[in-house]
Amino acid sequence: MNEFIVYLIQNPLALYLTIGILSLCVGSFLNVVIYRTPKMMEQEWHQECQMLLHPEQPIIDESKLSLSKPASTCPKCKTPIRWYQNIPVVSWLVLRGKCGACQNPISMRYPLIELLTTICSLTVVAVYGPTIQMLFGLVLTWVLIALTFIDFDTQLLPDRYTLTLAALGLGVNSYAIYTSPTSAIWGYLIGFLCLWIVYYLFKVVTGKEGMGYGDFKLLAALGAWMGPFLLPLIVLLSSLVGAIIGIILLKIKKQNQPFAFGPYIAIAGWIAFLWGEQIMKIYLGG
Repeated sequence: MNEFIVYLIQNPLALYLTIGILSLCVGSFLNVVIYRTPKMMEQEWHQECQMLLHPEQPIIDESKLSLSKPASTCPKCKTPIRWYQNIPVVSWLVLRGKCGACQNPISMRYPLIELLTTICSLTVVAVYGPTIQMLFGLVLTWVLIALTFIDFDTQLLPDRYTLTLAALGLGVNSYAIYTSPTSAIWGYLIGFLCLWIVYYLFKVVTGKEGMGYGDFKLLAALGAWMGPFLLPLIVLLSSLVGAIIGIILLKIKKQNQPFAFGPYIAIAGWIAFLWGEQIMKIYLGG
């Protein structure tokens, strides 16, 4: 194992190929995470509501859904998806975007997420090289991709991912891998409070909730990874990216729908994670 790691460090092409193949597989798994996590949460909410409202009744007999069980099947004909039909990108192309049994169309989104995960992962490798920063940067990237699409679909940012991401950021920076431990703590606190204050003032003025607590937790997590000094850049970039994508979606769908801000915080956070210091130097004329 040590020889393989040394080989990857000394051979950039082998490193890129290894991370590329790994990230394709991770992207396939992220499709499962994005699809199943909201359904798992709904199942848990149903059980909690039943326990609260009717504690004397037995729990509703539901098949327990997890990220690993049950095995993936076609949503239309329920035919199990074989391993050779689940090869990232390749299987979708070979099957021409259809179920091998019933020819039901398979969304193009699945291979696109796999490709997006690969491109973003290789970008992290290009920026950080074969370092410990690269390894944790890949983890951050993968979680942000999952959160982005979950929020786009459901306007939910699950605590199981945002809080875990924040804890990992604080843990990683206890060794000052990206920023100092003190900076990570203040980044977490300020990241949460700055959006909470905006949320509270908006609610006082309008009587409405302008954003969810998941947005605060996500920005807090990013602050734990990068410290407080990149938070203004993340907020500015997220507003800019949100405005651009929001206008595009409004033109395409031509309907007014609730605005999920979490994906744009995630995108802006990823950009700041890779190039934040350079962007700040350019902006400040340094």
